[in-house]
Amino acid sequence: MSKGMTLAKPREHLANEDAILEAENCIAVSDGAGGCGVFADEWSAYLMNNLPQNRPLTTYDELNDWIDQIWEPFYEAHEEKAKMGDAMLVQKYYDEGSFATLAAAWRMEDGRCPWVSYGDSVVFHYSRNTKRLEHSFTQLVDFSKPPHLINCKEPLEEEGFRAGVFALGEDSLVFAASDALSHYIMMCYELAHCGDYYQELLDERNRGTINGQLLAVAEQMPMDFDKILDDLLASVESAERFESHLLSLQRQGVLDKDDYSLVVLNL
Repeated sequence: MSKGMTLAKPREHLANEDAILEAENCIAVSDGAGGCGVFADEWSAYLMNNLPQNRPLTTYDELNDWIDQIWEPFYEAHEEKAKMGDAMLVQKYYDEGSFATLAAAWRMEDGRCPWVSYGDSVVFHYSRNTKRLEHSFTQLVDFSKPPHLINCKEPLEEEGFRAGVFALGEDSLVFAASDALSHYIMMCYELAHCGDYYQELLDERNRGTINGQLLAVAEQMPMDFDKILDDLLASVESAERFESHLLSLQRQGVLDKDDYSLVVLNL
């Protein structure tokens, strides 16, 4: 069985707006966007509960059709829920709806692993033999930009859609993470292979963002990416271990404060 963990912002006593799916042949992460709209945590959980586990969504039309098939029951139920609150809540729901990201991967019997993403949650494939990390995202600096988000009442925008296929080997690792953890993973990999990512790291460093500050700290540390990845993936064995590891990374100054989700595909 696949393994995963999701954790609200440690020690801040806030709702966890992330949700994960850990199935035999499918993993997924959805990061509810609480900065806009309402019911973000419930929308991300709804997406995970309704994601097809044995049928990959490989095209924009397939993803759009799936959302079109499932959005209405959620919208109507939460319209009634909003009406139980005040008029401002109802109006915000009508105006904005609910928002979340999606990153998912499916293991096929022929050794392929189709993936899809919308927003800044990320699916990764790492080959231990080649030491190559593939992922569904663009580049480090884009984590500091507003992500594309799936809305419970609006059509998708095609420019937010990404999809592809990982070719699996016996040494493959496939995993998905929400944005803060994804930034940490990509940052560490690129620092470990800094000759190949000189310009991307320079762009991140020069933007003056929180992520640029995380990079400045990480640059002072030794980068053994295999060990970094092994420690992170092993942390999903228990909630206590997951939280302890992420708090340690926070204290070191290499991981931003956020909800955290990580799920590892059973290969």
